[in-house]
Amino acid sequence: MKRIVSQLLYSLILVVVVLVAYQFLESSTYPEEAAEPEARHYYSAVQVPDSLTFCGEKVPLELFDIYESLDRELLVNSYFHSQTLRFIKMAPRFFSIIEPILEADSIPEDFKYLALAESGFNPKAVSPAGAVGFWQFMKGTARDYGLEVSGEVDERYHIEKATHAACAYLHESYAKYGSWTTVAATYNAGRSFVGRQIERQKENNYYDLLLGEETSRYVFRILALKLVMENSLAYGFEVSEDDYYPVWNTKTIQVSGPVANFADFAREHQTNYKILKMLNPWLREAYLTNTSGKTYEIKLPAEGFRTLTK
Repeated sequence: MKRIVSQLLYSLILVVVVLVAYQFLESSTYPEEAAEPEARHYYSAVQVPDSLTFCGEKVPLELFDIYESLDRELLVNSYFHSQTLRFIKMAPRFFSIIEPILEADSIPEDFKYLALAESGFNPKAVSPAGAVGFWQFMKGTARDYGLEVSGEVDERYHIEKATHAACAYLHESYAKYGSWTTVAATYNAGRSFVGRQIERQKENNYYDLLLGEETSRYVFRILALKLVMENSLAYGFEVSEDDYYPVWNTKTIQVSGPVANFADFAREHQTNYKILKMLNPWLREAYLTNTSGKTYEIKLPAEGFRTLTK
């Protein structure tokens, strides 16, 4: 009996050893399948158009350096998602102010994208050099073009007046250079600098000039903003009508005397100091002495100004 039990036990151990060896050999010969890779997001190249114009002037995209310069700015603006989305959402509010002035002053509409490139839709923008507002006027240049700049009133922050002043500057530059593309470059670098480079390099085409880094990229940034803003879905930005920020509904009153306190003034006109300054960033103090008796037009919110309606 003992012998039979021993033989059975031996047989059982042998079977177990064979099974373990088989499993080991199978696993080493046929390794386990690799786990499915985690889902990844792949970035893609942006769409550079076959042809493009700025203010009706052809952009020579058949030249590799011009193509790559535009591609660079398209990449920057296409993949800076939060900023570009905000630009798209704010565009109706500010373009509705700028576009009619450009048209009235006979300036090509594409220059609205120059204002965007300058200020990022920030009416209170101030550069490290001291340029101010939507059109980034320096103090002296602003006064040259009829804008009031003082401690109490700075019309560089006045969107309408600054846009008219910018139009006057652009017209003068066009009379000198005869190219809106070169005019855009002078807005960034100044007429004297661009003029010196044209004389030095014996070239008068912006796309053939060697300029500083900022000015070399400047027109291409404007072009990239134009492409993305006008073809937002093609560049990955899906924005519905409800996503746009509302156009400000305002009314205007004239003030020809002093204002002792704009907080009281705002309350008298059924608004508050915050909204008054939002609509009139060119009013730089909490009061207006106006000793000359000049007439100013001040914007006030119309009925329902702050109420969202969907």
